[in-house]
Amino acid sequence: MKADIQSREDVRNLVTTFYKKVRANDLLGPFFNETISDWEAHFELLTTFWESSLFITRQLEQRYQGNPIEAHIDVDHKFEERITEMHFGVWLNLWYETIEALFQGPVADNAKRRARKMGTFIYLKIFEARQKRN
Repeated sequence: MKADIQSREDVRNLVTTFYKKVRANDLLGPFFNETISDWEAHFELLTTFWESSLFITRQLEQRYQGNPIEAHIDVDHKFEERITEMHFGVWLNLWYETIEALFQGPVADNAKRRARKMGTFIYLKIFEARQKRN
């Protein structure tokens, strides 16, 4: 039986394992590999994001302070509005696959739900931003 996501170290393991798959993916890899130059810093940022998201009630050393919507809108613009719902579907499938390989339990299930909701919301915001530009 696998353990649940319990700590920042678990979150970092999830994030780094997941993004190895993303970077190697033919559909997603180019977006990430051409955008992110410092992967270690990005892993720290994403670990803080997911730790803040999954452990809302815990006293954490760091809380996420960024704007993921703006960051994704910028990437979509950089890539000439080529991000589609398929990209988010592949991203979500890889996320689920990674969680299921490493963890199980209520926090792992919550990580899946939050990713699904976040992906939908970010894609809608990207679409809205495109409408405002055109």
